[in-house]
Amino acid sequence: MTHGTETWPLTMGLIRRLRVTQRAMERAMLGVSLRDQIRNEEIRRRTRVTDIAQRVVKLKLHWAGHIAWRPDGRWGLKVLEW
Repeated sequence: MTHGTETWPLTMGLIRRLRVTQRAMERAMLGVSLRDQIRNEEIRRRTRVTDIAQRVVKLKLHWAGHIAWRPDGRWGLKVLEW
């Protein structure tokens, strides 16, 4: 689900859609429907899956660090210095 998210512009709408999709996937993993009215915290506790927004931010920072240390003089370091 996070493939390529390092390059996506991270907006609140995108984060919301990712979280909704993640919760739907977790409910499917547990076989729980919305009618069961189980709180998201309880579902997250059962699945022990990390929050998608935290994962995407970590991946973006990791990618930015990777790009900044390229020694070939491409635009990454120049943009970060600007």
